[in-house]
Amino acid sequence: MTTFDLATTDELLSTTRAVRKRLDFDRPVERSVITDCIDLSQQAPTGSNKQGWRWIVVTDADKRKTLGDLYRKGVGNYLETAKQAAEERGATQDTRVFDSAQYLAERMQDAPVHVIPCIEAGHIAADAPRRAWIGLGGSIFPAIWSFQLALRARGLGSCLTTLHLAHETEAAALLGIPDNMVQMALLPVAYTKGTDFKPAKRGPADDIIHWEGWED
Repeated sequence: MTTFDLATTDELLSTTRAVRKRLDFDRPVERSVITDCIDLSQQAPTGSNKQGWRWIVVTDADKRKTLGDLYRKGVGNYLETAKQAAEERGATQDTRVFDSAQYLAERMQDAPVHVIPCIEAGHIAADAPRRAWIGLGGSIFPAIWSFQLALRARGLGSCLTTLHLAHETEAAALLGIPDNMVQMALLPVAYTKGTDFKPAKRGPADDIIHWEGWED
Protein backbone atom coordinates (compact mmCIF):
# COMPACT_ATOMS: atom_id res chain seq x y z
CA MET A 1 0.00 0.00 0.00
CA THR A 2 1.30 3.47 -0.87
CA THR A 3 2.46 5.70 1.96
CA PHE A 4 1.90 8.94 0.06
CA ASP A 5 -0.49 11.51 1.49
CA LEU A 6 -2.93 11.53 -1.42
CA ALA A 7 -4.57 14.81 -0.45
CA THR A 8 -1.23 16.63 -0.54
CA THR A 9 -0.10 14.86 -3.70
CA ASP A 10 -3.36 15.57 -5.50
CA GLU A 11 -3.21 19.23 -4.46
CA LEU A 12 0.34 19.53 -5.83
CA LEU A 13 -0.67 17.94 -9.13
CA SER A 14 -3.88 19.93 -9.55
CA THR A 15 -2.59 23.37 -8.49
CA THR A 16 0.78 23.56 -10.24
CA ARG A 17 -0.22 26.28 -12.66
CA ALA A 18 1.46 28.23 -15.43
CA VAL A 19 2.34 31.25 -13.31
CA ARG A 20 2.76 34.63 -14.95
CA LYS A 21 1.28 37.62 -13.13
CA ARG A 22 2.02 36.16 -9.71
CA LEU A 23 5.74 35.69 -10.23
CA ASP A 24 7.65 37.77 -7.68
CA PHE A 25 10.23 39.54 -9.81
CA ASP A 26 11.77 41.31 -6.83
CA ARG A 27 12.67 38.31 -4.66
CA PRO A 28 16.00 36.60 -5.38
CA VAL A 29 16.04 32.84 -5.99
CA GLU A 30 18.77 30.84 -4.32
CA ARG A 31 20.96 28.77 -6.64
CA SER A 32 20.59 25.79 -4.29
CA VAL A 33 16.82 25.73 -4.82
CA ILE A 34 17.21 25.50 -8.59
CA THR A 35 19.85 22.80 -8.20
CA ASP A 36 17.64 20.77 -5.85
CA CYS A 37 14.66 20.96 -8.22
CA ILE A 38 16.72 19.94 -11.25
CA ASP A 39 18.23 17.12 -9.20
CA LEU A 40 14.74 15.81 -8.44
CA SER A 41 13.73 16.13 -12.09
CA GLN A 42 16.47 13.69 -13.07
CA GLN A 43 14.38 10.87 -11.63
CA ALA A 44 11.90 11.28 -14.49
CA PRO A 45 11.70 8.55 -17.12
CA THR A 46 13.54 9.13 -20.39
CA GLY A 47 13.74 7.29 -23.70
CA SER A 48 16.22 4.38 -23.67
CA ASN A 49 17.38 5.71 -20.29
CA LYS A 50 19.77 8.02 -22.17
CA GLN A 51 19.20 11.06 -19.93
CA GLY A 52 20.60 13.33 -22.62
CA TRP A 53 19.44 16.40 -20.73
CA ARG A 54 21.20 19.70 -20.14
CA TRP A 55 19.74 22.62 -18.22
CA ILE A 56 20.86 26.17 -19.01
CA VAL A 57 20.18 28.37 -15.96
CA VAL A 58 20.45 32.09 -16.64
CA THR A 59 20.56 34.71 -13.88
CA ASP A 60 22.71 37.35 -15.61
CA ALA A 61 20.57 40.46 -16.15
CA ASP A 62 21.97 41.30 -19.58
CA LYS A 63 21.41 37.77 -20.88
CA ARG A 64 17.88 37.71 -19.43
CA LYS A 65 17.17 41.00 -21.21
CA THR A 66 18.36 39.54 -24.51
CA LEU A 67 16.26 36.40 -23.99
CA GLY A 68 13.29 38.62 -23.18
CA ASP A 69 13.82 40.51 -26.43
CA LEU A 70 14.02 37.25 -28.39
CA TYR A 71 10.86 36.04 -26.68
CA ARG A 72 8.97 39.19 -27.63
CA LYS A 73 10.18 38.86 -31.22
CA GLY A 74 8.79 35.33 -31.19
CA VAL A 75 5.49 36.54 -29.77
CA GLY A 76 4.94 39.16 -32.47
CA ASN A 77 1.23 39.96 -32.61
CA TYR A 78 0.18 36.38 -31.81
CA LEU A 79 -1.01 37.00 -28.25
CA GLU A 80 -2.97 40.15 -29.06
CA THR A 81 -4.67 38.46 -32.01
CA ALA A 82 -5.47 35.37 -29.92
CA LYS A 83 -6.87 37.52 -27.11
CA GLN A 84 -9.15 39.40 -29.50
CA ALA A 85 -10.41 36.12 -30.95
CA ALA A 86 -11.12 34.81 -27.44
CA GLU A 87 -13.03 37.98 -26.57
CA GLU A 88 -15.12 37.68 -29.73
CA ARG A 89 -16.19 34.14 -28.91
CA GLY A 90 -16.80 34.96 -25.25
CA ALA A 91 -14.09 32.64 -23.93
CA THR A 92 -13.48 34.44 -20.64
CA GLN A 93 -10.89 32.02 -19.30
CA ASP A 94 -8.91 32.10 -22.55
CA THR A 95 -9.02 35.90 -22.53
CA ARG A 96 -7.46 35.96 -19.06
CA VAL A 97 -4.78 33.50 -20.14
CA PHE A 98 -3.76 35.58 -23.16
CA ASP A 99 -3.82 38.75 -21.06
CA SER A 100 -1.46 37.20 -18.49
CA ALA A 101 0.71 35.80 -21.29
CA GLN A 102 1.08 39.31 -22.72
CA TYR A 103 2.05 40.56 -19.26
CA LEU A 104 4.73 37.88 -19.01
CA ALA A 105 6.06 38.74 -22.46
CA GLU A 106 6.50 42.34 -21.38
CA ARG A 107 8.20 41.35 -18.11
CA MET A 108 10.10 38.21 -19.17
CA GLN A 109 13.50 39.77 -18.52
CA ASP A 110 12.47 40.58 -14.94
CA ALA A 111 12.12 36.94 -13.89
CA PRO A 112 15.18 36.38 -11.67
CA VAL A 113 15.92 33.01 -13.27
CA HIS A 114 15.48 31.73 -16.82
CA VAL A 115 15.77 27.99 -17.32
CA ILE A 116 16.21 26.47 -20.78
CA PRO A 117 16.00 22.66 -20.79
CA CYS A 118 17.88 21.09 -23.69
CA ILE A 119 18.27 17.57 -24.97
CA GLU A 120 20.85 15.97 -27.21
CA ALA A 121 19.50 15.37 -30.71
CA GLY A 122 22.57 15.02 -32.88
CA HIS A 123 21.38 11.58 -33.96
CA ILE A 124 18.10 12.89 -35.39
CA ALA A 125 18.04 14.32 -38.91
CA ALA A 126 16.04 17.47 -39.57
CA ASP A 127 13.74 15.51 -41.89
CA ALA A 128 13.36 12.56 -39.52
CA PRO A 129 9.88 11.03 -39.21
CA ARG A 130 7.51 12.62 -36.74
CA ARG A 131 7.82 9.74 -34.28
CA ALA A 132 11.51 10.56 -33.79
CA TRP A 133 10.77 14.12 -32.68
CA ILE A 134 7.83 12.98 -30.55
CA GLY A 135 10.13 10.49 -28.85
CA LEU A 136 12.71 13.23 -28.27
CA GLY A 137 10.17 15.47 -26.57
CA GLY A 138 8.88 12.54 -24.56
CA SER A 139 12.38 12.00 -23.25
CA ILE A 140 12.59 15.40 -21.54
CA PHE A 141 9.10 16.78 -20.89
CA PRO A 142 8.52 14.44 -17.93
CA ALA A 143 11.69 15.90 -16.39
CA ILE A 144 10.51 19.45 -17.12
CA TRP A 145 7.19 18.76 -15.41
CA SER A 146 8.96 17.20 -12.43
CA PHE A 147 11.09 20.34 -12.21
CA GLN A 148 7.96 22.50 -12.17
CA LEU A 149 6.32 20.34 -9.51
CA ALA A 150 9.43 20.57 -7.35
CA LEU A 151 9.38 24.35 -7.71
CA ARG A 152 5.72 24.53 -6.69
CA ALA A 153 6.39 22.43 -3.59
CA ARG A 154 9.01 25.02 -2.54
CA GLY A 155 6.89 28.10 -3.09
CA LEU A 156 8.15 28.96 -6.56
CA GLY A 157 6.33 29.19 -9.85
CA SER A 158 7.16 28.82 -13.52
CA CYS A 159 5.62 28.88 -16.95
CA LEU A 160 6.64 26.63 -19.81
CA THR A 161 7.01 28.81 -22.90
CA THR A 162 8.32 28.03 -26.39
CA LEU A 163 7.91 31.26 -28.37
CA HIS A 164 11.58 32.20 -28.13
CA LEU A 165 12.33 29.12 -30.25
CA ALA A 166 11.47 31.16 -33.34
CA HIS A 167 14.91 32.64 -32.67
CA GLU A 168 16.60 29.63 -31.10
CA THR A 169 19.77 30.14 -33.15
CA GLU A 170 20.28 33.56 -31.59
CA ALA A 171 19.60 32.16 -28.13
CA ALA A 172 22.09 29.36 -28.76
CA ALA A 173 24.74 31.87 -29.80
CA LEU A 174 24.06 33.97 -26.70
CA LEU A 175 24.43 31.01 -24.36
CA GLY A 176 26.99 28.92 -26.24
CA ILE A 177 24.62 25.98 -26.73
CA PRO A 178 26.24 23.43 -29.09
CA ASP A 179 24.59 22.42 -32.35
CA ASN A 180 23.79 18.88 -31.19
CA MET A 181 21.56 20.18 -28.38
CA VAL A 182 17.93 21.18 -28.95
CA GLN A 183 16.31 23.84 -26.79
CA MET A 184 12.88 22.61 -25.71
CA ALA A 185 11.48 25.56 -23.77
CA LEU A 186 12.15 28.71 -21.79
CA LEU A 187 10.88 28.75 -18.21
CA PRO A 188 10.85 32.00 -16.21
CA VAL A 189 11.25 31.01 -12.55
CA ALA A 190 10.54 33.02 -9.41
CA TYR A 191 8.98 32.77 -6.00
CA THR A 192 5.23 33.31 -6.23
CA LYS A 193 3.11 36.02 -4.67
CA GLY A 194 1.18 33.73 -2.36
CA THR A 195 0.80 29.99 -2.77
CA ASP A 196 -3.00 29.68 -2.82
CA PHE A 197 -3.34 28.39 -6.37
CA LYS A 198 -6.49 26.52 -7.32
CA PRO A 199 -7.34 23.86 -9.90
CA ALA A 200 -8.28 25.24 -13.31
CA LYS A 201 -11.70 24.71 -14.84
CA ARG A 202 -11.52 21.60 -16.96
CA GLY A 203 -14.13 19.35 -18.49
CA PRO A 204 -14.90 15.92 -17.03
CA ALA A 205 -12.50 13.13 -17.85
CA ASP A 206 -15.32 11.04 -19.33
CA ASP A 207 -15.57 13.57 -22.17
CA ILE A 208 -12.06 12.79 -23.41
CA ILE A 209 -11.73 9.07 -22.64
CA HIS A 210 -12.29 6.50 -25.38
CA TRP A 211 -12.28 3.00 -23.93
CA GLU A 212 -10.80 0.29 -26.19
CA GLY A 213 -10.63 2.59 -29.23
CA TRP A 214 -11.88 5.89 -30.67
CA GLU A 215 -15.42 4.59 -31.15
CA ASP A 216 -16.73 3.19 -27.86
